[in-house]
Amino acid sequence: MTDKNELFLRLLKQIHFPDQFEDNDILQKGKIENVDVYAKEHRWDIHVFFATPLKYETYIALTKAITASFSSFVNTRLFVGTADGSDEYLTDYWKYAVKNSKILQPVAREFIASHKPEKTDGRWVIPVDNSVVDGLIEQRMLDKLAFEMRNFGFFNLKFITELNEENSQNNLENLQQLQEEHEQNMQQAYDATPEKSRPKPQQYPTKRTRYGNRKLDENMPVSQIKDVVDGTRNVVIEGNIFKLNNKELKSGTVIFSGEITDYTSSIAFKKFVSDKEQIKSVSAIKPGTWAKMQGSAANDQWTHDVVFNVTSFETVEHVGRQEKYKGDKKRVELHLHTNMSQLDGTNSATDLVNTAKKFGQSAVAITDHGDVQAFPEAYNAGKSAGIRILYGLEANMIDDHAELVINPASMTYEDKEFTIFDVETTGLSSVYDTIIEIGAVKMKNGEVLKRFDKFINPHHPLSEQTINLTSITDEMVDKADDEGVVIKEFKDFYGDDPLCGHNVQFDVGFVNAALRRNGLDEITQPVVDTLEVSRLLHPEQSRHTLDSLAKKYNVPLEHHHRANQDAEATGYLMYKLLDAFKKKYNEDNLGKMNSYAEGGQVYKRARPSHMTILAKTQAGLKNLYKLVSVASTKDFYRVPRTPKFELNKYHDGLLYGSACSQGDVFTAMMQKGYDEAREKARFYDYLEIQPPANYSQLIANHLVADEKQLEDILTNIYKLGKELKKPVVATGDVHYIDPHDAIYRTILTFSQRGNPNRDEEQPDLHFYTTQEMLDAFSFLGKDVAKEVVIDNTNKIADSLDDIAPIKSGLYPPHIDNADEQMKRLTYDRAYKLYGNPLPKIVGDRIKLELHSIISNGYAVIYLISQKLVAKSNKDGYLVGSRGSVGSSLVATMSGITEVNPLPPHYRCPKCKYSKFFENGEYGSGFDLPDKKCPKCGTELVKDGQDIPFATFLGFHGDKVPDIDLNFSGDYQPVAHNFIRVMFGPDNSYRAGTIATVADKTAYGYAKHYDEVKELNLRGAELDRLATGVSGVKRTTGQHPAGIVVVPDNMDIFDFTPVQYPADDVHAAWLTTHFDFHSIHDNILKFDILGHDDPTMIRMLQDLSGVDPLTIPPDDPGVMSLFSSPKILGVTPQQIQSETGTLGVPEFGTRFVRGMLEETKPTTFSELLQISGLSHGTDVWLGNAENLVNNGTCKLKDVIGCRDNIMMDLIHWGVDPEVAFTTMETVRHGKGISDDNMAVLKKNKKIPAWYIPSCLKIKYMFPKAHATAYILMALRIAWFKVYYPEIYYTAYFSVRADLFDLVAMSHGKNTVKAAMKKIQDDGNDASAKDKSLLTVLEIANECLERGIKINMVDINKSEATNFKIIDKHTILAPFNAVPGLGDTVAKQIVAARTEQKFLSKEDLAKRGRLSTTIMNYLEDNGVLDGMPAQNQLSLF
Repeated sequence: MTDKNELFLRLLKQIHFPDQFEDNDILQKGKIENVDVYAKEHRWDIHVFFATPLKYETYIALTKAITASFSSFVNTRLFVGTADGSDEYLTDYWKYAVKNSKILQPVAREFIASHKPEKTDGRWVIPVDNSVVDGLIEQRMLDKLAFEMRNFGFFNLKFITELNEENSQNNLENLQQLQEEHEQNMQQAYDATPEKSRPKPQQYPTKRTRYGNRKLDENMPVSQIKDVVDGTRNVVIEGNIFKLNNKELKSGTVIFSGEITDYTSSIAFKKFVSDKEQIKSVSAIKPGTWAKMQGSAANDQWTHDVVFNVTSFETVEHVGRQEKYKGDKKRVELHLHTNMSQLDGTNSATDLVNTAKKFGQSAVAITDHGDVQAFPEAYNAGKSAGIRILYGLEANMIDDHAELVINPASMTYEDKEFTIFDVETTGLSSVYDTIIEIGAVKMKNGEVLKRFDKFINPHHPLSEQTINLTSITDEMVDKADDEGVVIKEFKDFYGDDPLCGHNVQFDVGFVNAALRRNGLDEITQPVVDTLEVSRLLHPEQSRHTLDSLAKKYNVPLEHHHRANQDAEATGYLMYKLLDAFKKKYNEDNLGKMNSYAEGGQVYKRARPSHMTILAKTQAGLKNLYKLVSVASTKDFYRVPRTPKFELNKYHDGLLYGSACSQGDVFTAMMQKGYDEAREKARFYDYLEIQPPANYSQLIANHLVADEKQLEDILTNIYKLGKELKKPVVATGDVHYIDPHDAIYRTILTFSQRGNPNRDEEQPDLHFYTTQEMLDAFSFLGKDVAKEVVIDNTNKIADSLDDIAPIKSGLYPPHIDNADEQMKRLTYDRAYKLYGNPLPKIVGDRIKLELHSIISNGYAVIYLISQKLVAKSNKDGYLVGSRGSVGSSLVATMSGITEVNPLPPHYRCPKCKYSKFFENGEYGSGFDLPDKKCPKCGTELVKDGQDIPFATFLGFHGDKVPDIDLNFSGDYQPVAHNFIRVMFGPDNSYRAGTIATVADKTAYGYAKHYDEVKELNLRGAELDRLATGVSGVKRTTGQHPAGIVVVPDNMDIFDFTPVQYPADDVHAAWLTTHFDFHSIHDNILKFDILGHDDPTMIRMLQDLSGVDPLTIPPDDPGVMSLFSSPKILGVTPQQIQSETGTLGVPEFGTRFVRGMLEETKPTTFSELLQISGLSHGTDVWLGNAENLVNNGTCKLKDVIGCRDNIMMDLIHWGVDPEVAFTTMETVRHGKGISDDNMAVLKKNKKIPAWYIPSCLKIKYMFPKAHATAYILMALRIAWFKVYYPEIYYTAYFSVRADLFDLVAMSHGKNTVKAAMKKIQDDGNDASAKDKSLLTVLEIANECLERGIKINMVDINKSEATNFKIIDKHTILAPFNAVPGLGDTVAKQIVAARTEQKFLSKEDLAKRGRLSTTIMNYLEDNGVLDGMPAQNQLSLF
């Protein structure tokens, strides 16, 4: 082998490298470790090795010399490895290494390249001049940069940043200037790039709209984007702009940038626009626009990718594929997959329906794999496009009986001679392939009596695949006898013996075909199939191959896939399996064995065949929903499976089609011939044939010899249809729209590691036009092609009724006298609080609400919610309301929510006096000053939040109510089951969800495909591929809280099929098959959420004996927490917080505490504002924050919750409906309509800041939701102020799940040190550490307040809850120990209850503690004084 140093010296000589460099002695001892060759990319990666890193000048010279020598034919990259990794020359390399880094973001890379690091205490400190860049440079990026430095020979480096505050502002401005200069100078960089050859043209039919003054060169051909590379100058490209990102510079110039594709590839583009009119025009361009661009391409130093610099461009109307068939009637696609075909289809139902319309087709069928989840979207798309939707499914059909014995006859296997045989063939088709070897043995009672082994001459060379699989060569069969001779000899050999084989259906098919061809009788005696016997006996096994079973039963098998060896092994196996069968079922009669298969899990063993199902009628659709449900529940195994007997049971109103290459008619015609296919075809209502391109994998895998043989198979299926008088239709098995979309499905298939086709080239399954389909079937002749493509598909479509897959209107469950019960509950409570007669404002509000609720059939919804809340309250758990249910006074009076939506008011609990403030004088009734009743002197109750009913049921009171309730997490399962008990398991289901491929996941799929296939795609092309993959169904799930209830006079199949969430057949609840949003307006859903606040309040109540409902919402001590921690007896410095709200729900996060510090709220209404502002989007930041800080208005006046808008406008005299619609559009981020804006501008009472503030808002929080949350928070805060040891015990037990017990038990200084360690990590801290920091902050506060936290105590600690020892000490539970879960914690307590632990050995054994946990307990003194072993063991 050539010496590595000699190779390197030869390289130096080849590139004429001089020897005058200072470190020449190091250079001369260099070695070439290896050269990685990337042929597709025309690149060599040269890996060299030196004792120490080269000087920078030497390295650069060497790199340039290598590049210059080889650049004419290959790209090169130099990678340096060294022995010592010395960092002596690091600063010399710094600028070059950083600028060429693939790790750092462009802005950070450019900025720190000019800031050389300095070595301090063994670490390299990078000075950073502004916090923006410092924020961009994450520590993990610096660690990757250190690893990247190994390419230059440096290793064992540690980089950190250090912020220079003095230069921060100046350098931030310099950064912005640098970025702007770079963008504006890009044009010159592109123009300076050397010109490369011009790519080939591509033309599109277009209509144009020009942007800017410069015209495109009309004479210049369109280049394909795949041919546009770094250095390509002055070319025209055309394609689809699929991504846009416009950016305005400080100068006012806009960078119009994005990504464009012509589906040969994609490229990023940029154009600088300064003219105001042009800026307005380009800003209106949306993704999906087609454009023609002229410009040049160059590598961008910021993005490290090729960017197309646009000099001129115009948008064009892209026509794309068109229907060329001129006839009036077009084809109908009857077999089509949407993106709801799991990780298979790529386009949405809407896209596909619109394509059908574009191609002039009157209807289209939706037939996804195993599900119907695209129906709701297809239904709406069909209505919009004026296209009939045919509703169907591609099912996985299974035979519901297995043939353990073919031709069963009454006989036993004992003392009977059997012929066990196996055949080797040239392929899988008994029609087109032939037997090349028959091996057989005669056996009796497990002993071999006689052998038969013959080759057969196929009279053609064997394929490589056949030779590899069977180990049979041409030489072995060339001189063998013909089939006729051997098959007769074999028939004579087996005579009348019962037969046996493994997967013997295959072997019997080939033997019978050979017997028929030679005029001999087919096999009629019983044939035992060891494959099916094994499947019945061992349903737990995933594989039942001959080799796997031979191992299981210890049967010798030396040369698998040779007939003689396989036959003998199968014989021994048969006796062992039949003995096992007899032992299990007490049966040895071959005539009765098949009946036992009916009791086995046949659906798990059977190989599914594909078939299509179309709904003819509305009743048929319900049957389809039943079939989907059975397949997704009872018969689910890996995929939804539909047994044949279920298909027969639910055939009414449905049409069955024979589907694709995986359908049993096509398979039978391909493998077993016309007669077998005829028997299969009788089951179907119509037969399908598909374009030859759909079957390309069969030819590639040698299952079909060639296209001619494929056309024969399809022609025979057509003939079969004629014979059986069943229509034959041409279908596309559509999985995407255009041929160029095929790559998306390829990536999806490749992402599935268990998919056997992931590495195979996929067939073309695009959406055919009528003419394309006619051309594909031209081999049938013009008239027959028209019959199957146009006539028959339209006949099928016309035979189907117009069907609605989802209902119109709401179908709530029925409860007798629900209307009267709601009236009684409401008025009884109202009279109790406000007296009888009611104050007008109360009576009118109740009357208005009850009318809306009862007239729309919503009373039952309210009543069920009331029963749920009443049960929870009775069982000792408060219930918090979510959303806008607190906007309803009927909900308040009936006990569903404690939020009172009336205007702020006083009421007397004794004499029923009341006074209301209706003009906005107070934001909340809780802010009213304390006052005694002017009539009887009793202390008045203060209430009312001024929330309009319209925010719940809409302005006209007809919106379906969505009552969300926050139950204790501990109580949630009880509430769920209460619904199930109330309505029955057949009428209550979990609300289903559908999870699709998210953008990040899609990009990961595309990137993985790119890397494995070594495509080296541009970033823009990866983005394009990710876009095509995203949105495809990945799995299903369930709403965490949603329970749907079906009325008792209907069943679930009137609305949706059902399934298990994520196909988990062990799940406790079935879910709706449709995503619940699709049927939200048709079937009732209750949101029964689990929440920590009610759980915590229950624990606080249990520990203190204080009823939380008696806690006042305006306690001064509690209110002071929101501006200072003084009431807690600590300073801000002690707890590192200016407020006392650490651990208080809604107000404990760093973001909200910052808001509190800025605003210092003192009233309940201001807390409502804070809650609304913190939950909204663009409500506080850049909006209300500025208004408060610049003195424009006070906190109480800004827009905080959505209801504020409606009530503010009404108080200012705006018409209520205008106020309502303004609130609705603003809260959804849609601004204000022109009509409403005109009304508002005329109103002089509206402050000048108000409308601009509304226009900034993207999302708003409901006031009722905020009120309910704050009431819970104030109760918890009250315990924090007045019962601290109880509060911290409950907090750590309920809300915390991560602990640093060592730090917490060692005191506040240790806790502060642990906090600092996490804080110092900044953004680099893990999510786990950030969660732990929150717990440590509470622990620090607890300790600063004089309450100790003790380490666990083996004899005293509880399993999962902290425990109060005294007012100044709380004890940690066992599950607070790291790595010790709830189950083990409960085991420790259970074992301790039975008997006190006598020793460490006893604890470990009965407590089931690992060595790690025992070491932790020992290290922390928990086991001090406990003997190692039981004392009794000494005697």
